[in-house]
Amino acid sequence: MACFIVPATEAIVTTVASKKLNHTLETKEDTLGNYYIKNMKTLNTMLWGGSALLLFEHIWHGEVTPFFPFFTAASSPAKLSAMFHEMATVGVAMALLITFVWAALTLITYKMTHPKTSPSLEKVHS
Repeated sequence: MACFIVPATEAIVTTVASKKLNHTLETKEDTLGNYYIKNMKTLNTMLWGGSALLLFEHIWHGEVTPFFPFFTAASSPAKLSAMFHEMATVGVAMALLITFVWAALTLITYKMTHPKTSPSLEKVHS
């Protein structure tokens, strides 16, 4: 019904945060935190793309209409309650899953591209 609203809202927040954080990076060091900030565009793309596909699917099934109240579930209080329940359960679960997958993939990519450099034995013994 309206589960796509939660990831879309997260996409709005992360897009604004990404723009602000990219401009305020104090250090140009390649730390994990900076790597996450630099890769927030990927999270935004995942959230916006998923929300757009879900919106299209809901339009296709007639759950979203081009006229007020826009959601067919908003036509009665009982359906409205079900819509909010779906947003709270399915929408939040989708947004959290997308964010978790992005965070895990970003961490894996960081670990692969920034291997630990082991100190040489000469430096350890000197």
